[in-house]
Formats: sequence, structure tokens, C-alpha cells
Amino acid sequence: MLLVAIGVVVITSQGHGGAASEVTNFDLPALGGSSQVKLADYRGKPVVVTLFASWCDNCVEELPGFAAVAKSLSPNVVFIGVNSLETGNGVAMAQRFHLAASGFVLARDVGPGLSNYHDALGARGMPATAFYSPEGRLLKLDQGGLTESALRSSIHQLFGVS
Repeated sequence: MLLVAIGVVVITSQGHGGAASEVTNFDLPALGGSSQVKLADYRGKPVVVTLFASWCDNCVEELPGFAAVAKSLSPNVVFIGVNSLETGNGVAMAQRFHLAASGFVLARDVGPGLSNYHDALGARGMPATAFYSPEGRLLKLDQGGLTESALRSSIHQLFGVS
């Protein structure tokens, strides 16, 4: 029996009248592998985390742009793809868009409904994109699909990276 453990997910309330929780750390299993993907391992660099699923039409639309941006900004910005709420084949989805070849680190969500990280972020649907400071602080959560230009704009505004 394979036991999957999610390490530490620290959630701190921002205390702004029902504002979404802030996920400041995660430890998730690698997508298609046996290693772990830990946000803490990327301290010192800005991190963009996108949640995707094979059934998500908006994910299909945004992932080519994400792959292009990741390829052009690596290693200055870390890109992590988290396969979340999956009912199909997340590994095939990541391969279809060449995410690993574009510099993405790939993980999968865990827990009931494969949504612990998704739910901890307070994401309302899919896709969702979280932007973390080099210190690991959640700066922004975008709900829904992002165009390549919107992604580049957010990265520039938040991290000063073009």
C-alpha cells in the first residue's frame, strides 16, 4: 500500500474579514515520481505556482503561454505546476505542453478530492496561479486562466523580472 504524506502545510489567516488563507509552505509528491516538491527548497527565488488538471479547458488555453514564459525566465523565476482536482491523466497533460522541458517542477495535489493545496489557497476553481516572494510569502492569487502577456505583466510587477 502506498502511503502519501503531505508534509507541512502552514496556513495563516490574514484576518481581513473572510480573506483567503495564505499558504506559506507546501510539501507535495512529485508528479510521476517518488520525490517531494517543497516550496521551502526554492527560497531566494520568486516562485509561480499554477494549478492545472487535464479536464480544465482554461488550463489547456493557458499552459502554452506558461511554458513559454517559464522557458524564457528560468532560472530567475521558479515555475511549479501542481496537478490538482485531477480525474484524468495529469502526467499526459504535463507532457502534452512540455512543462518539464520548459523548466517546470511538477507536483500533484493530495488529500480527499486531490485538493488539499488547492483548498488551502482558497481557490474557487481551476486554473489558479499563486505568486510567492523569494522569502516564500504568498503575494497574489489569480483565479482563472491567464494569458501569456498577463502572466508576464504579473511577474514583472511583483518580481521586477522581464
